[in-house]
Amino acid sequence: MTGGRRRIADRFAALAAAGRAGMVPFITAGDPDLETSTEILLRLPGAGADMIELGMPFSDPMADGPAIQRSSGRAIAAGQTMARTFAMVRRFREADRATPLVLMGYFNPIHSYGAATFARDAAAAGADGLIVVDLPPEEEAELGGPAREAGLAVVRLVAPTTGAARLPQVLDGAEGFAYYVSITGITGTKSADRDRVARGVARIRAATALPVAVGFGVRRPDQAARIAEVADAVVVGSALVERIAAGLDGAGAADGPVALVRELAAAVRAPAGTPG
Repeated sequence: MTGGRRRIADRFAALAAAGRAGMVPFITAGDPDLETSTEILLRLPGAGADMIELGMPFSDPMADGPAIQRSSGRAIAAGQTMARTFAMVRRFREADRATPLVLMGYFNPIHSYGAATFARDAAAAGADGLIVVDLPPEEEAELGGPAREAGLAVVRLVAPTTGAARLPQVLDGAEGFAYYVSITGITGTKSADRDRVARGVARIRAATALPVAVGFGVRRPDQAARIAEVADAVVVGSALVERIAAGLDGAGAADGPVALVRELAAAVRAPAGTPG
């Protein structure tokens, strides 16, 4: 195991040894601007983030709800590019050698950049894995080969509607962890139900040895705590980008989202007995 795959595996092993789930915040690179976004990114591990998903802005993020759509719009309007996103990753990796960072987004910007060049540059910057929402396994060859060659983990999404026949196909070749989309529909619009999530996670664990992260339906610390009881990691995105948007008019724009990550991280640790 090489490259980012090792960093992700090491972090999940450490979480398993600690007997708890991980906290995984999602932010959009360049939202609301490069300077503020970089400050938030650099402060996330200190607030309790065990792994980070960094969104690559795109003008048509079809799987995302209004909050993340607006975050992409703000980032693009502020001049965010793929090169600037890689610069953020390099800055982060210079400051933090341990926390895994996964790039999440859509294939169109990757294709425009050049899939092989993208994979090479992402790995060189210090990214550990990729989640490409609109790239099914059958269409992955253009990116998957170069990504794995560069040492990046290719993370696959599993939905509640993924059937028994389809599940092995989705998980075949998956790396890093399996990402369970806890709701049907777009991000930030529904809440995850713990019991349904538990059944979904159990179904995935029966089909793979990979850790299972749960996202798309977790917004509040109490929800994160419940999902942490049944998952290996909990992902929160829409609530964070909403907190970023709420601080646009004030000083210390990074303080609000960082404070929320601290609350979420404490809640995720609570099932294992850590005060939260």
